[in-house]
Amino acid sequence: MSTKLFTLEDLKRTLREAAGVAEGVDLDGDILDTEFEVIGYESLALLEAGGLIEREYGISLDEEAVSEANTPRSFIDVVNAQLAPAQAA
Repeated sequence: MSTKLFTLEDLKRTLREAAGVAEGVDLDGDILDTEFEVIGYESLALLEAGGLIEREYGISLDEEAVSEANTPRSFIDVVNAQLAPAQAA
């Protein structure tokens, strides 16, 4: 298994696949600490993105942790917290 961490680029790709991009939103800007609502993503889009990540990386994400992650940085941290044990196995 790869030791690669989940990155902002991975998240942007997954968000585009799960929910597209809202008009007027620049995902290539400095969004790491911008709340998801500001960049056009609601909890349903994040849960869909979480499902895609689970399938792609073979991990299980806590739905509560995903729904509480209100910025890309916190979402990435949730994913990487699950990737670390999976990679150690």
